[in-house]
Amino acid sequence: MAKKAPNFEESLAELEQLVERMEQGDLPLEEALKLFERGVQLTRTSQAALREAEQKVRVLLEKNGEPTLKPFTDES
Repeated sequence: MAKKAPNFEESLAELEQLVERMEQGDLPLEEALKLFERGVQLTRTSQAALREAEQKVRVLLEKNGEPTLKPFTDES
């Protein structure tokens, strides 16, 4: 049974946990390398998810084939 790929938020949370464990500095080299490899995988999938989300936003903002970008105003 294949494991479901984590969503962006799950990937980010796991990546944060990996960084915390690795920053402690008490991991054996082999385990640190495995965690690093997992971190690289999570980073790549997260970047892909962000690119996909950005593309969706661009498509949603287009009107008649032309971008309809508006300046961002922070009203808080």
